[in-house]
Amino acid sequence: MKVEVLGPGCMRCYKVHEIMVTAAKELQTDASIEHVNLSKLKNPQEYYRLGLRITPAVIIDGKVVMQGRIPSISEAKELLGNAESHLTQQ
Repeated sequence: MKVEVLGPGCMRCYKVHEIMVTAAKELQTDASIEHVNLSKLKNPQEYYRLGLRITPAVIIDGKVVMQGRIPSISEAKELLGNAESHLTQQ
């Protein structure tokens, strides 16, 4: 599972990244979690096509699952768990 935390590099974005990493560890998933700094991307339009409107945002396997706020650990676990169960159903 590929998890991207998008933002301009602010503290809120780094906090979301930290929460997602913690949630993945607690769930013992093999998720690859990456912080993507939008201001350093050559082509940020690819993310806007996915529906990104506000940061910070969490994208799991190409789908925007949360944006504009910082999730709790339990919400991050739910996002990861939902994505993982969706993968196993395929």
